[in-house]
Amino acid sequence: MSALDKTALVLVIIGAINWLLVGVARYDLVAALFGGSANPISRVIYTIIGLAGLWAISLLLRPGVETRH
Repeated sequence: MSALDKTALVLVIIGAINWLLVGVARYDLVAALFGGSANPISRVIYTIIGLAGLWAISLLLRPGVETRH
């Protein structure tokens, strides 16, 4: 697994935790840290995490990568 793969997975996990907080506590951590969900910095963070999610899809589709032990 490459460094890009690991970085993407970390970002996907951060995004999942943020969505968990939104769903359970109605608290958007990214918006709270960066000045609201409409703030350009927040939008960049959301975009980066979304791109990481798309990259993570490729991890499922790669041939030769064992997913079960």
